[in-house]
Amino acid sequence: MISSLRGTVLEVSLAAATIEVGGVGMSFQATPATLAGLRVGEEGFVHTELIVREDALTLYGFADADERRCFQVLLGAKGVGAKLALAILAVHTPDALRRAVAGEDVAALKRVPGLGPKGAQRIIIDVADKLGPPTGTAPEPAPTAPAGEPNPDVVAALIQLGWNETAATRAVAAVEAAHAETEPDAPLPVPELLRAALRHLGGGARG
Repeated sequence: MISSLRGTVLEVSLAAATIEVGGVGMSFQATPATLAGLRVGEEGFVHTELIVREDALTLYGFADADERRCFQVLLGAKGVGAKLALAILAVHTPDALRRAVAGEDVAALKRVPGLGPKGAQRIIIDVADKLGPPTGTAPEPAPTAPAGEPNPDVVAALIQLGWNETAATRAVAAVEAAHAETEPDAPLPVPELLRAALRHLGGGARG
């Protein structure tokens, strides 16, 4: 079992990254927030989970052990595969997920692309006693994006998650504009911007 990777970051894309370990490039899928913390050419570290299927071996990377544990718990819910579990963690931090489940907040879970009300309720039932209470801790803030046009990385991540380009661009622009009115000198870190844009999109149509 590959439980973690540490080495030089060779590549970072919208949905995956590659870290060189002992001369071997190990590729893994991860949430946009986890990927935002990696820099090509620098040392990177992620906790990992290897999913074995008949036709594929897929490695998933996580910023910390808590995020990986939530991923593992989500996989135990009926109808939740690795892709959906990762999408849930792209929208909700582990503590936000715990709060949504504990509060039976179906609306919050429905913000995840591809997750409807029945699926959200199923998750609440299946993982309610397995996630544990919120820890009250927050991750280190990730680097912010430069001001200007709607953050292209966040727009691309939303498209990767299933939203059309127009909706994604409008959502990011709206969130950035609203935040600028209250905190003009403190741009949102990329992971927070992504989650806020997903909340803004809510139940809107996807392309």
